[in-house]
Amino acid sequence: MNDKIKRNNKSIINILKNIDFEKYGPLLALLILFIISSFASPYFLKMRNLTNILRQVSYTGIIALGMTFVIISAGIDLSVGSMTALVGGIVVLTLNYFGGGYFAIFIAIIVGMFFGIIFGAFNGLIITKWNVAPFIVTLGTMSIFRSLTLYISGASEFRSTSSLFPQLGMGYILGLPIPVWILLGLTVLYSVILNHTKYGRYVCAVGSNEKVAKYSAIKVKMIRFFTYVIVGFNVAITSVLLSSRLNSISSSGAGTGYELDAIAAVIIGGTAMSGGSGSVVGTLIGAIILGIVNNMLNMLGVSPYLQGTVKGLVIIGAVLIQRKKD
Repeated sequence: MNDKIKRNNKSIINILKNIDFEKYGPLLALLILFIISSFASPYFLKMRNLTNILRQVSYTGIIALGMTFVIISAGIDLSVGSMTALVGGIVVLTLNYFGGGYFAIFIAIIVGMFFGIIFGAFNGLIITKWNVAPFIVTLGTMSIFRSLTLYISGASEFRSTSSLFPQLGMGYILGLPIPVWILLGLTVLYSVILNHTKYGRYVCAVGSNEKVAKYSAIKVKMIRFFTYVIVGFNVAITSVLLSSRLNSISSSGAGTGYELDAIAAVIIGGTAMSGGSGSVVGTLIGAIILGIVNNMLNMLGVSPYLQGTVKGLVIIGAVLIQRKKD
């Protein structure tokens, strides 16, 4: 009997050894967390709760998908939260200016996308043209974007007068909220770009070793510049969806903490902070893990003042796991 138990234990150990934890670690963590959560609360597995989790993570998750490219290229963007508020405010102002109808919504979305790309390009231009550290540049633009948002709104809310706009943020398709479908669609698109295009390979090469990438005739500055354009574009999508859901944007509260959640999702998903490698699907899984953690903390009645502590510990744990990779 003891020999049989020992053989079973050895088999389990061999199976665990053969698992590629670097690749499948985030997925295993999600499955374990899902199982634990289902036992911890009888309400967790209810469809409404699961749908709410996916809706909540879609806003920061969309930004995190763009952040994946930035971090793989050995950069970082701290301005995404403030940029979300500013672009969202511009979207609402544009919507109100054109009357709030379907045409106004279309124009507002186009304008929002334009400014998101411009703001992302602004970050990328300073970082690449003048070789300023991404941390410093985006820390500065984080302050600039929030300050402009507060100034334009008079430190109040941007309120939409449209009765049609909320249909975008609150709508459902086949039982799932529209923001969730957009998150999933972008995950597929960016996975293809990262894994099956020259640009994706070049992003990894730049983040892995910039000098080698230069010697390989890769336009390092251009590649890195477009990673910030991508994240700016994704911020614009989140801004449209968030302002649509609330039919307003708070100049002081909108996007607060989004930069932390986006970076955390990327790290938890297995992307190395030192750059060079990462996974878009892993980022999606990381965002869902954060969403489940927040959801369970709320269900278990944990003080909201302590939830940041738990999130911080999760991030530190993910970084410590990556030490072998780095």
